Amino acid sequence: MRATSTAVVPSSPDQVWAVLADHEGMSSWGPGMKAEVTTPGTAERNGVGAVRRISAPGPAPAIVEEITRFEPGHALGYKALGGVPFKNYRGEVLLTPEGDGTRIDWTLSADQRVPYAEKAALKGVASGLLAAFVRAVKKS
Repeated sequence: MRATSTAVVPSSPDQVWAVLADHEGMSSWGPGMKAEVTTPGTAERNGVGAVRRISAPGPAPAIVEEITRFEPGHALGYKALGGVPFKNYRGEVLLTPEGDGTRIDWTLSADQRVPYAEKAALKGVASGLLAAFVRAVKKS
């Protein structure tokens, strides 16, 4: 199953990328989240192979993700290594120039085990992540 949320922001792809590729900066735009890079990427600290740990307030386990795609100004992909309720959870964020701004497509995918309920939850997560990210981009 897949869920995509889309927004257009009045910032260049490079400006949007600067916020997106700063994994530890997620702490500033995810309400109550703390993010840290626990393993640096192979070619770049935040690039492919980097592992980030995202802790949320409350008793939920930390989410651990590995960066699987890192194309500056264009695309970031990741997969969950632990801490999410979805099987084979993956995310991809694509940046596309649009007019004087940037179109952001945030897609989440996972294996579906429970019809409809998981799809709605995945869509909610994609929408929430995108909304928080757009606020951060507009502040930068």
